[in-house]
Amino acid sequence: MIRVAFVIGDYPPAEFKLRADAATAYASADVEVGIVRVPARPFDGLTPAEIQAAAPVFHAAFREAERDGYDAVVPLGMLDIGVDGGRSAVDIPVIAPLQAALHVAAMLGDRFGVVCYHPSAMARHRAQCVAYGMESWIAGRRASGFYLQHIAANKDRMVESFLMAARDLIEKDRADVIIPQGITQCPVQMKPDWLARELGVPVVEGIGAPIRMAALMAGLGLRHSRVRWQKAGSQPR
Repeated sequence: MIRVAFVIGDYPPAEFKLRADAATAYASADVEVGIVRVPARPFDGLTPAEIQAAAPVFHAAFREAERDGYDAVVPLGMLDIGVDGGRSAVDIPVIAPLQAALHVAAMLGDRFGVVCYHPSAMARHRAQCVAYGMESWIAGRRASGFYLQHIAANKDRMVESFLMAARDLIEKDRADVIIPQGITQCPVQMKPDWLARELGVPVVEGIGAPIRMAALMAGLGLRHSRVRWQKAGSQPR
């Protein structure tokens, strides 16, 4: 049994359960998905300053997951909070949701259409894709038009807006894979298999892709390179 820890921030109880249920749905006969909580509160929205400030909180959660015997760990959300430093902090794979989604999508197509929550998120997403060396794969970006904390109360409108944005990306930008940039859109409020049937192209989201990639890495016995991510005390003196 491969054990993958999924790290969830301080959401309101009903919202927390939706995310925990979405994550544990990717468990299987040979993959256990457990939940680790952190006090960071992404539900209220995070600026770049708050994203950086939250990294140590996620590092502590990664260390907790390792101490508890998990084989790999995934932080919730496609901001990939704490991942870069976390790979130096622990010896288990730390899988970044956006990075995982981009690389899974690259095996399914070569023109990604990205649907963000709100237009204000596009600059940050572009910067992440540039940092990952994946911006050339992005065919275009659109927004469903809702901030994260307003989606549950406006689900039907969000779904309609998301479908319109995704179809526009497919028809006008010739996108051949859709990435929901924001797990609250999919898979929390919309299931990826339903969305793929509606759109006629693969949909790669930020909970299933990183959890299954984490299990794959752990199952293959792979670890992050200590040439790239040095660990404290491991550097030559």
